[in-house]
Amino acid sequence: MADKEVAAEPNAQLSQLSAEFFQIKHTADPFSATLLGVSGFDGLVPDVSRAGSSADAAKFADLERRLEDIDPETLNPADQVNHAVLGRLSWAARSDLEHALWETGASADGYSAPQGMMFMAVPEAPLKDAEATEQYIRRLSALPPFLDAILDRYREAKADGRIPTRVGVGQAIDQLTGHIALSLSDDTLLSPRLPAGVDEDRIRARAAEIVEESVRPALRRLLDGLRDELLPVARPDDKVGIRFVPGGEEGYAAAVRRHTTTDLTPEEIHQIGLDCLAELRPEWSELGGRVLGTGDVREVMTRLREDRSLRFGDAGQIVETVTDALRRAEDARDDWFPAYDIADCVIEEINPIEAGNAALAYYRPPAGDGSRPGAHCVLTADPQERFVYEYEALAFHESTPGHHLQIASAQTLTELPEYRRFLDAEVCGYVEGWGLYSERLADEMGLYTSDVSRLGMLSFDALRACRLVVDTGMHHLGWSRQQAMQFMWDNTATTQANVRNEIDRYIAWPGQALAYMIGRREIRRLRGVAQDRLGSRFDVRAFHGTVLGNGAVPLGVLEQIVTGWIDTVPA
Repeated sequence: MADKEVAAEPNAQLSQLSAEFFQIKHTADPFSATLLGVSGFDGLVPDVSRAGSSADAAKFADLERRLEDIDPETLNPADQVNHAVLGRLSWAARSDLEHALWETGASADGYSAPQGMMFMAVPEAPLKDAEATEQYIRRLSALPPFLDAILDRYREAKADGRIPTRVGVGQAIDQLTGHIALSLSDDTLLSPRLPAGVDEDRIRARAAEIVEESVRPALRRLLDGLRDELLPVARPDDKVGIRFVPGGEEGYAAAVRRHTTTDLTPEEIHQIGLDCLAELRPEWSELGGRVLGTGDVREVMTRLREDRSLRFGDAGQIVETVTDALRRAEDARDDWFPAYDIADCVIEEINPIEAGNAALAYYRPPAGDGSRPGAHCVLTADPQERFVYEYEALAFHESTPGHHLQIASAQTLTELPEYRRFLDAEVCGYVEGWGLYSERLADEMGLYTSDVSRLGMLSFDALRACRLVVDTGMHHLGWSRQQAMQFMWDNTATTQANVRNEIDRYIAWPGQALAYMIGRREIRRLRGVAQDRLGSRFDVRAFHGTVLGNGAVPLGVLEQIVTGWIDTVPA
């Protein structure tokens, strides 16, 4: 009995560290907690001051030190995986805080700009009871000092020569100007649905008072600081890369490692992107010849861009396309995956005020308590400029079999530590790799309605390959914004507007764009290993169950999981 107690002690220690990580992470980043559906943090805002970041980084560093004292060999198999995941995530969180690349990149990006995250997260807190409603009011009251702290942080960074880009500052100015111009009745910060049983008139009046008298003046102060202090000195378009600020080269190397969850160098990733584009050219030629009557890759891309019959007529057609794609995928799901009892996924249109800087789509996870479904949020503004062939692949990436299936199923894995059930950008290589893997998997599943839509799948493959080239090009090699835009234009079929939005997103969030193709390549490689080793014993449903069955993990840990599964398949 004593031996069993001694053996169990490291597992108990790891469990304690896992619980601590969960609290530290979501207290430091409560907006992400809200978006991930994690309850208990909806009344908080981040401390974005340098002192706050240093204090949070020290907490992660202490956790890492105590984790190193636990020998993985003393743990049971499940906790060996937990140990590896926790170590990588703790380092990543600390690294992100220490390098603080966001302070050099004022922008409107929803995930890298603090006020952008605020605009996304505050309306999404599920107000299911009176306590949740009070947390919402408490969070609104904390927004003015939060917004002032953002400007203070930009000022400190400026004093250190860590200057933001002109394009990013311009986006933030446009975003704040547009938000302030909204009437209170249209203000997204005042849009949550209130629960039954509360004094709705009182709550709405109190919230509106806070926003009008405190939040909007703080937004104006941030806007004035961006326009008067940062814009005149901002980095020009020929120096958008993070390498052009003090600490940027080291910060980018860490960001590459953090977002891909690999040890690949920027040089290696740049070459992988070029190789991927070359590998796609025969497929472009073959499919283009069948659909458009030409095998010339440049002509195929030009035809896709310029044929007005390949654009939507109205926003309703976009919603119908992605809704039908989700329905087909759900109908086919059980043939390719184990049975999952997960939250529903709904289709939501992105607020038009965010359209100028928004990606074509993104996914919002369900609330862990079931009070909010998952959502495929889709850009429907200017439908006549949106390509009909792109939106099926987008749907499969963001909903099923992509992000929704992966993230919602992870929330059901109650045997995992809580921090591992609610992960997204922390393990971007896995999460975005799975999303991109799903676009091609949907083709295997027979979900595309036409070869034209399959050209969209191919176009998105090219886009993700381009990301490897242009992200490393700008941030590591020093490419200009125009050079990056021209490269993406030459190698994809997307529009100038989308090229601009894509490139500007990579400028604002260094390294994140690398996760998609790097992650997809690893998942496909592991599937190939399993097929080679198992032969006729390979079961695609079991493989997918294995990949999804431990939640989101770093890619190196995923390799351990898949190879361990291969060894257990009966002969």
